[in-house]
Amino acid sequence: MSQFDVTVIGSGPGGYVAAIRAAQLGFTTAIIEKYPTLGGTCLNVGCIPSKALLDSSEHFENAKHNFAGHGIIINEPQADIARMIERKNEVIKQNTDGISYLMNKNKITVFEGVGSFESATQIKVTKNDGSIETIESKYTIIATGSKPSSLPFISIDKERVITSTEALNLKEIPKHLVVIGGGVIGLELGSVYLRLGAQVTVVEFMDKIIPGMDGALSKELTKVLKKQGMKFMLSTAVSAVERNGDTVKITAKDKKGEEVVVEGDYCLVSVGRKPYTEGLGLEKAGVELDERGRVKTNDHLQTNVANIYAIGDVIKGAMLAHKAEEEGVFVAETLAGQKPHVNYNLIPGVVYTWPEVAGVGKTEEQLKEEGVAYKVGSFPMRALGRSRASGDVDGLVKIIADEKTDEVLGMHIVGARAADLIAEGVIAMEFRASAEDIARSSHAHPTYAEAIKEAALDATAKRPIHM
Repeated sequence: MSQFDVTVIGSGPGGYVAAIRAAQLGFTTAIIEKYPTLGGTCLNVGCIPSKALLDSSEHFENAKHNFAGHGIIINEPQADIARMIERKNEVIKQNTDGISYLMNKNKITVFEGVGSFESATQIKVTKNDGSIETIESKYTIIATGSKPSSLPFISIDKERVITSTEALNLKEIPKHLVVIGGGVIGLELGSVYLRLGAQVTVVEFMDKIIPGMDGALSKELTKVLKKQGMKFMLSTAVSAVERNGDTVKITAKDKKGEEVVVEGDYCLVSVGRKPYTEGLGLEKAGVELDERGRVKTNDHLQTNVANIYAIGDVIKGAMLAHKAEEEGVFVAETLAGQKPHVNYNLIPGVVYTWPEVAGVGKTEEQLKEEGVAYKVGSFPMRALGRSRASGDVDGLVKIIADEKTDEVLGMHIVGARAADLIAEGVIAMEFRASAEDIARSSHAHPTYAEAIKEAALDATAKRPIHM
C-alpha cells in the first residue's frame, strides 16, 4: 500500500495549489482526480473556458460595432461558434497540460479515479477501468469543489434546458437565451451570446443583479448591460420551466404577483452552485457536514476528524477559485507548523462582463447594517483621458473609507480592466492604508488606475482633480 504525508482529493485551483505547496514544504504528496484532465471545474468547465469565450465574443463585438470608429473598415464579420468552441478547448488543454507539468515538476503522485474514504487514514481510488487501489495518508485535504445547482421543479436536459457546463459547448448561437439567475455566471455567459447576436433575457428573483456586490455596481452594470441590449425581469420568481421541441417556456410571477411567460430556444439555469461530496465516503471517516451539505471546518480548515482538512467550494464561504487557492496554501503551511492567515474580507469578487466589475472589502450596504460611520468617494471612468482614448467610458470607481480614521474599508469598480485594478484595493486594505495614502501615491498617466487615485481624493478631501 502506497503511503503519503498529504493526499488531496480534487485537482481544482484549491486542490492542485495545496498539493504543490505541500510538496514544496517537503511532504510526500498525492492528488486524486476522477476526470482525465487536472484543473477541476475552473480550468475545464468554469473560469478559464468562460473567459476564452468572453474574449472571443468581445473581439467579435468590437469588429462589428467599434472598429469603424477607430478607422478600421472591414466586411460584415461573421461569428464562427464552432471555431470559438475549438479555440476555447485549445486554451483548456494548454492550462490543464500546465497543471500536469507542475505535478511532475513537484514530484506529486497523481491518481486518476474516484477517491473515497475507507477510514480516516485510508483512501480507496476507484479507477476508470474498474480497478481499485487503496493508499494510506497521514493527512487528507478535501478539495472536491462544487457543481451547478438547480430548482426542484426544473428538469435539466442538457440540450435546451442547460447549466453553465453545456453553455460552454453550444453548437449554435441561440436566437433567444433565457437566463435564470442574475449572478456572475448568468451575466457572463449571457454576455457571450448577447455579443454574438442572441436575444438575452435575465430572470432574477431579487430586485437587482449581482445582489452580493455593492449596490452602486449593480445599478451601473444594469444600466450598461441594458444599453448593450440585455433585458431584465427583476423581482421575478420562476415557477415552471417546460420544453416543447426547440422551445423552452419559462413561467414566473412578477413583483405584483402577476403571472408572466417568456419563451426562448435555450434556458440557462444559473442559480448558484452546491458543494460536491457525493461518493466521498465521509461517513466512513466520520467527517461531518453542515445543514447546507458543506464539510464543516474550524478556523484552521480542519474537520471534526483531526487529520482531515477541507478547502474551497466544498466548505462555507464564497465559491471563488482564488479563495480556494489561499485556503490550499493555508492548510499546507499549517501542517508544516507555520502560522498562515487568510483575510476573508479581502477576497475580491469579479464579474467578467465588459465593462468588468470588481469589489473587495465592505459594501456600503454592509457598513450601514453594521452601523459603521463611513464616507464615500467616487469617480466616473468617462472623465479619464485613457477611457476616452480607448472608448471604454462606462463605469466608475467607488472607495469607502472610515469617517474618523480614513482607513479604506471597501473598493468597488465598474470599468475596463476592473478585474486587474481591484488588486490595488486588496493591497491597500491588507496594509490598512487610508484613502489619503492612495490619493498621495503617483499613478501613471494615462491609465485606468487614475480613477482609483481620483476616487481616493474624493473620499479623503472631496477634491478630485479631473471632475
